Amino acid sequence: MPPHSTVNSAGPAPFREPRTVNQTPFEPFEYDLTLDETRRRAAVLAAMGPSWDPLTTLRAEEEAYALLYSGLDADQQATYDMLVAAGVLPHREQGA
Repeated sequence: MPPHSTVNSAGPAPFREPRTVNQTPFEPFEYDLTLDETRRRAAVLAAMGPSWDPLTTLRAEEEAYALLYSGLDADQQATYDMLVAAGVLPHREQGA
């Protein structure tokens, strides 16, 4: 068996000469994701349908956040303030 050969379940691997200095061990592999990303975005927009209104959706999300953080008791407000100070939650005006 040649010294550079390996043995596996299929038997010994064929002997291969070592690569020369000008050859790279790996061939470059490139794949342009632009087309795939365009297809993905088109599929997302198609799934949302023609009635999707981004401004209405954003307003509804803001209203949900306002409702979520309204009516906090003292301990909850202290925790909320701590998370805002740490940058975990964004700062929101009271009542907004």
